[in-house]
Amino acid sequence: MASVELQKVGKSFGKVEAVRDVSLVIQDREFVVFVGPSGCGKSTLLRMIAGLEEISTGEVLIGGQPMSRVAAADRGIAMVFQSYALYPHMTVRENMGFALKMLGTPKAEVDRKVLEAVSILQLEDLLDRRPKELSGGQRQRVAIGRAIVRAPGVFLFDEPLSNLDAGLRAQMRVEIARLHKQLETTMIYVTHDQVEAMTLADRIVILNKGRIEQQGPPLELYEEPANQFVAGFLGQPRMNFISCVARRSAAGTELVLPNDETLLLTMRDEPALPLAAPVTLGIRPDSIGVVEEAAGNTVPARIVVVEQLGNSSLLYARINDNPDLVTIEQPGKSVLKADHTIHLRLDPGRAHLFDKNGDRIRA
Repeated sequence: MASVELQKVGKSFGKVEAVRDVSLVIQDREFVVFVGPSGCGKSTLLRMIAGLEEISTGEVLIGGQPMSRVAAADRGIAMVFQSYALYPHMTVRENMGFALKMLGTPKAEVDRKVLEAVSILQLEDLLDRRPKELSGGQRQRVAIGRAIVRAPGVFLFDEPLSNLDAGLRAQMRVEIARLHKQLETTMIYVTHDQVEAMTLADRIVILNKGRIEQQGPPLELYEEPANQFVAGFLGQPRMNFISCVARRSAAGTELVLPNDETLLLTMRDEPALPLAAPVTLGIRPDSIGVVEEAAGNTVPARIVVVEQLGNSSLLYARINDNPDLVTIEQPGKSVLKADHTIHLRLDPGRAHLFDKNGDRIRA
């Protein structure tokens, strides 16, 4: 087992900075997920930890030891890639034990470690099959087993579920979570899928343009985003953002919306606002209620599209002539139709305000 520390790590490709001044400590046995949009630097960061990418600036420490002069094979890590990279002419047994065999490990020890990994991953019936005889999920489990037999101090996962269909992805998420609990080892996992990040991580690190935007436990980031980028990235459907003008009143925070309607928000933490401050209101789709008749402190809107998802419904509505649609999530089947006028009631306890720079406004 081992901790991982990044000390002001940076990576440049010519004039392009892929990773910028990243400092991070990952504790022993912690499950940390790097998440962010394509091109944010998450895979590059993982490859630098693995020793597959040279570091431009800074240092990576594994188990307290600097790794800049240590070869990838000697870092005590094992990596699981997006592609399974199994040898097609070898059986499951041979694929899983190949790395140990090449290191000169005695055959009895190789067999013992392979059988231990097979037992953990429930692959006992597949030992003599070749990759072409396996499903995508089974191939990925073999790739993970190949990493397990090496008994690494740190597991690195680079978007390992991207090639699987939705059902297998859900199944493999459970498998990986169970594996972490059983092995009690440090795991660093890269994904662009926020569902994987929210369900697997002890701690999420959100990256954007090569920098860390925010890090912390999944629900903390979901409920207390540091800025508009984080708020919009986590959550499905994504958070609604409405441009408006905020002002303080004796009753609380008043927001003047695009249709000149005034909405009063009695927020958990009343933000400190200048007079007539331009802000962005952030509110998640499940925090918006719908009433058909106008009532106090509601906002009129017209439904554009209704999506029936079975267990829930998504309403897409427009406030006045605002080009950005507001998404409302309702449980079950909705009886509302397109072109229907509704009135929106926002949950003030779950609303966020962001300033012109995108930072969340706090009290």
